[in-house]
Amino acid sequence: MIKIAIFASGTGTNFVALARHIEETNVPIRIACLVCDQPDAPVVEKAVRLGIPVWTHRLGEFADKTAYEQAILLELQKYDLKLIVLAGYMKIITKVLLEAYPQAIINIHPALLPAFPGRHGIEDALAYGVKVTGVTVHWIDDGIDTGPIIAQRAVPILPDDDVTRLAQRIHQVEHELYFVSLCEVLKQRKLIK
Repeated sequence: MIKIAIFASGTGTNFVALARHIEETNVPIRIACLVCDQPDAPVVEKAVRLGIPVWTHRLGEFADKTAYEQAILLELQKYDLKLIVLAGYMKIITKVLLEAYPQAIINIHPALLPAFPGRHGIEDALAYGVKVTGVTVHWIDDGIDTGPIIAQRAVPILPDDDVTRLAQRIHQVEHELYFVSLCEVLKQRKLIK
């Protein structure tokens, strides 16, 4: 069984979609734990309901970001993880985790990178007036949404789109593309068939 950790900060829609796909397809992947920087986030309750261990602490509980990530690393080392999957995790991953898990952290972003990086990809695409945006799955590096691209899928921006409508369509694509990309990464590494 291939063990992964999922990092999330919010509602957990991508977390739940990944968990559902893993269960429904019987791929040999197990979500070993959830790491969350917001103890009150809805994703925490969802993980608990699924019986997935949760590590949740706020950055402010630690002396600095390095101490925070060292505490996360200590937790992750219990699980023999092959991959870390960021699913709406709103903290920048730094040297501590990047060095402990080199080329083993993936992220999903609600835009066609390199366009519209950062927290507001959907809003930025609408404000800029592009006709097409999308979803990108990429490797994490020491930049913000700058790692090598694993997969992308376009989502058209419709004339009557607002942030809510566009976000709904983007999330639908994310929920499918992230699982497919996760499996492809593990196949390329010969961890699953």
